[in-house]
Amino acid sequence: MENRAEPAGWSGEGQSQVYEVEMKFPVADASAMEQKLIGLAARFREPAEQTDRYFLHPCRDFARTDEALRLRRVGDEVELTWKGPRIDSAAKTRQEILLPLPTGRRTVDEWTELLAALGFRVLAEVVKRRHAARILWQGAEVDAAIDHVEGLGNFLELEILARQGEIPVATACIESLAGELQCGAAERRSYLELQIEARLG
Repeated sequence: MENRAEPAGWSGEGQSQVYEVEMKFPVADASAMEQKLIGLAARFREPAEQTDRYFLHPCRDFARTDEALRLRRVGDEVELTWKGPRIDSAAKTRQEILLPLPTGRRTVDEWTELLAALGFRVLAEVVKRRHAARILWQGAEVDAAIDHVEGLGNFLELEILARQGEIPVATACIESLAGELQCGAAERRSYLELQIEARLG
């Protein structure tokens, strides 16, 4: 998620790698879920449209290595993100490297051209409307987002950035919040994976 804080709520000195600990849940009624979050003192930001462009590596099969390379545009803000393989069977926990890029709508096309020159190819685009919030839960700041994803429907994402030794605590925190929100079973597949499966039928 965008505009995230550094890992907070637990100490992690000496552990430089930051992991994205995330759980995602299908949502039948987005308005009702928003009210539940507000009832827990979640602080919502203005909704934003996000376009995520994913790439295929010229030499490595990202589907096999469980990695992802993404260009994200939110308004004029653009970022390039690499996501490492998932390391947790409960949450979707993975290392993440995020690099802000120059602002402007042309940036995505310019970087797509650069990556194409290096052999990368566009795999797919995921377009969603995100209503993001932050909520304090069990001493940690949890990033929450209600997403409406084109072609897939509505989802709730709950996420904490954590260093390696903090992952079990972060996972337990998210599971506790999801239980409070009565979220049901988590969806471990990414939006990209869900979109590709829907496209293939």
